[in-house]
Amino acid sequence: MDLVDVSRWQFGITTVYHYIFVPLTIGLAPMVAGMQTAWLRTGNEHWYRATRFFGTLFLVNFAMGVVTGIVQEFQFGMNWSEYSRFVGDVFGAPLALEGLAAFFIESIFLGAWIFGWGRMPAWLHNLSIWMVAVAVNLSAYFIIVANSFMQHPVGAVYNPDTGRAELVDFLALLTNPTALAAVPHAIFASWMVAGTFVMGVAGWWMVRAARRGDAVAGGWFEDADQMWRSALRLGAWVTVIGVIGVSLTGHSLAQLMFVQQPMKMASAEALCTTETDPLFSVLSISFSNSCDDTHQLIGVPFLLSFLAGNRFTGVTLEGVAEIQAQYEALYGAGDYSPNMFVTYWAFRIMIGAMIPSVVMAFLALWVTRRKRSFDKPWFGWLSLAAMPFPFVANWAGWVFTEMGRQPWIVYPNPEFQGQLLPGNEQEIHMLVEFGVSDHSVTTVWLSLISFTLLYGVLAVVWFWLMRKKVLEGPPPPGSSEDIAHKEYDPDEDDGVAPLTFSEDGAPSTGKAEH
Repeated sequence: MDLVDVSRWQFGITTVYHYIFVPLTIGLAPMVAGMQTAWLRTGNEHWYRATRFFGTLFLVNFAMGVVTGIVQEFQFGMNWSEYSRFVGDVFGAPLALEGLAAFFIESIFLGAWIFGWGRMPAWLHNLSIWMVAVAVNLSAYFIIVANSFMQHPVGAVYNPDTGRAELVDFLALLTNPTALAAVPHAIFASWMVAGTFVMGVAGWWMVRAARRGDAVAGGWFEDADQMWRSALRLGAWVTVIGVIGVSLTGHSLAQLMFVQQPMKMASAEALCTTETDPLFSVLSISFSNSCDDTHQLIGVPFLLSFLAGNRFTGVTLEGVAEIQAQYEALYGAGDYSPNMFVTYWAFRIMIGAMIPSVVMAFLALWVTRRKRSFDKPWFGWLSLAAMPFPFVANWAGWVFTEMGRQPWIVYPNPEFQGQLLPGNEQEIHMLVEFGVSDHSVTTVWLSLISFTLLYGVLAVVWFWLMRKKVLEGPPPPGSSEDIAHKEYDPDEDDGVAPLTFSEDGAPSTGKAEH
């Protein structure tokens, strides 16, 4: 592999690994906030215990996401410096806001939530976790705004004197139609991940608790029909909402991509020539990863026309060959089609991997209907087995998004292809081969191997911590009595004195010194 290939593998591997934690964090934060709100409003202790239990899992996942996410931003400058130089004026703005606004809000209020149990007014403590939930979604928005500029550059012009894209309309960047379509899609996908995760853990615990309830009377295992059933149904409903939301927003995003990135969508369907009302490909094969010997074996009529144009007939879609000819006329000789095998199958894995989540959700709602719990071992193991699938769907979605954009690192805006913009500025676009830093292949290989080994260790640590906390279970019954609806009394001596300053400016604990 050459420098570009190794660099793409490096960024792809670190990104996919980081994205284990991102959707779970985005989806789990509002679920934990909802659990705490339910406890405060109803007084039912099982919601308090669920909050502490799933809140701990959220914190482990959040910490791992922070550690792995920092690497991403350094890679832009260290291994993709030419790209960063070209679009840094634009790309850096939403990334800066993600750090300075969203991440700071997350950190501050998450700290208040972690250390504020029993030391803050109940409503303020609950507000803290809701602020975290808002901030993680705000963080996702700014990240997707930055990524959407790579998919559909707006709000900037190319300065031929500096050879850089320069931001001229920040509002246009923030309201990029690609971002406005992609943000809700990513958030609903995160709800699907978090809902399936909560459903999986709660389903396994419900079966375990129900089967051991008689043997451990008075202990945690009497929770089958209270905490675990409630958490299971919450996860199931969040999963159903997530899947419905992903489907609707995905439909809108696909229609946008047919306009903005027709080559991506043609490759996703192995549509090699322009056709009117082509079949939606269920299975196509190719032995050379090109249109030369691509054969569609199974297709569904009307579906692709509806996906692209919201009507079942009369939709003409361009094929790979025609789009390739257009790009050659505009940008010169070269191969402007992505890897068809990856694009085609990533699109189908993205859709297919959602099915286990929605099937498991409806099964969970059915077996727990009429306030009953369920104690069949197969249900517990099936709950756990469903958990990886929404992660796979999210990974496949981003692989499709990024690989389908190739060979462009900044895709040409179709509104201005081949035109000069007002002021004689050129349209903004960049091929991926021009974005990498001028390193040796050996240097990138060493960093790729190092990251892979390090992330392998972190994966083991993450899995060990998550498994350990799941097996430990929630706090015991009665653990909420000391802090339930407690208003913090600043005059109460809880052993932690506030930090104050004496008259001479020296720090003091405010207590008499001996």
